[in-house]
Amino acid sequence: MRSRLLETRKAEGKSRTSHAQVVDDLGKAIVSGAFPIGSILPGDSELLQRFKVSRTILRESMKTLAAKGMVVPRARVGTRVTEKIYWNMFDNEVLNWHFESGIDKEFLLHLYDIRIAFEPFAAGLVADRASREDIDLLRGLASAMADPNHTSDSLAIADLHFHLAITEASQNPFMRSLGGLIEAALVGMFRMSAPPSTNGFSNIADTHMAIVDAIAAHDSLAARKAMEFVIVDGREHVLEAFAALADT
Repeated sequence: MRSRLLETRKAEGKSRTSHAQVVDDLGKAIVSGAFPIGSILPGDSELLQRFKVSRTILRESMKTLAAKGMVVPRARVGTRVTEKIYWNMFDNEVLNWHFESGIDKEFLLHLYDIRIAFEPFAAGLVADRASREDIDLLRGLASAMADPNHTSDSLAIADLHFHLAITEASQNPFMRSLGGLIEAALVGMFRMSAPPSTNGFSNIADTHMAIVDAIAAHDSLAARKAMEFVIVDGREHVLEAFAALADT
């Protein structure tokens, strides 16, 4: 279990392939609005000069963006930026580009909508299916959140490991695919907030341990409710953080 978004930031500046560079630059430009929805991307000749790549690399880069639902080629028109409803918001690169463009309240709240739709059910599945090893792992991960030396980043990672472990223990491959969304929501919440000792996160180990206790008791309903409480609480922290920003 790794923190992909945080690791991506730490890896910033490292060499990337020409294809990855073109995809990254164009993807960020689209998400940021530099290339607005409905607009036509610059023609091949302009992009080839801008990126100093071969026509093959440019073509493959456009195919990658099209696979993410962000652009669509039109004969005799050019490559058009699509509406957001067509973007693959489960894609880790698309999520990362949103963060690099600036954390947006609506974006984060949409993430929490998805979490509350799926994660309580995942916790219920774990209560029905968890092995003793699963429960021991989850209990250890919840306990790790009580470390008083956590920074906002390290607590975000500890929290992420717990929630990814829930998706793994659910034994449902579709739940596991939600890892990127969970990570984006948690990273966004903790990066917006003050250190955990001062912002109300001090009880995070207790609220997550309540999930583990319900799972250990094989109480599916209690596990769902405990997970729902954790996610709703996180959503409230997001709202509070944006309200504080608005007051400054």
